[in-house]
Amino acid sequence: MSPHHQPSTLAELGRTWVEAWNSRDLERVLALYDEAAVMTSDRIPMMGFDASGTVRGKAALRSYWSKALGLIPNLHFTVIELFVSPDSVVVFYANERGKKICEYLRVNEAGLIVQGSANHLPH
Repeated sequence: MSPHHQPSTLAELGRTWVEAWNSRDLERVLALYDEAAVMTSDRIPMMGFDASGTVRGKAALRSYWSKALGLIPNLHFTVIELFVSPDSVVVFYANERGKKICEYLRVNEAGLIVQGSANHLPH
């Protein structure tokens, strides 16, 4: 198993991901992602992006997240728990409004995020 697939390394990626978002530095967040990364969220169509709820590639992620950051000036995530598998980490966190969210982040051999999925409560 490669070092980036070790549980401690994946947990660190989850913490780094939260720190990057809390810094509000979009390029710091995007540096964690592969160029061909895919992101799925029910918020994507709500923000006027692809109706399928999926954006593909860093350019699309940059557009989507740039708009989102502009709408949430006090964005802040607090880690509740981190869950790992050999190729992914799930970041269970609360946002600035206290809403609980699970973010699934799958990594490639280089340790970059290739797939993300924001999972919200159904209500």
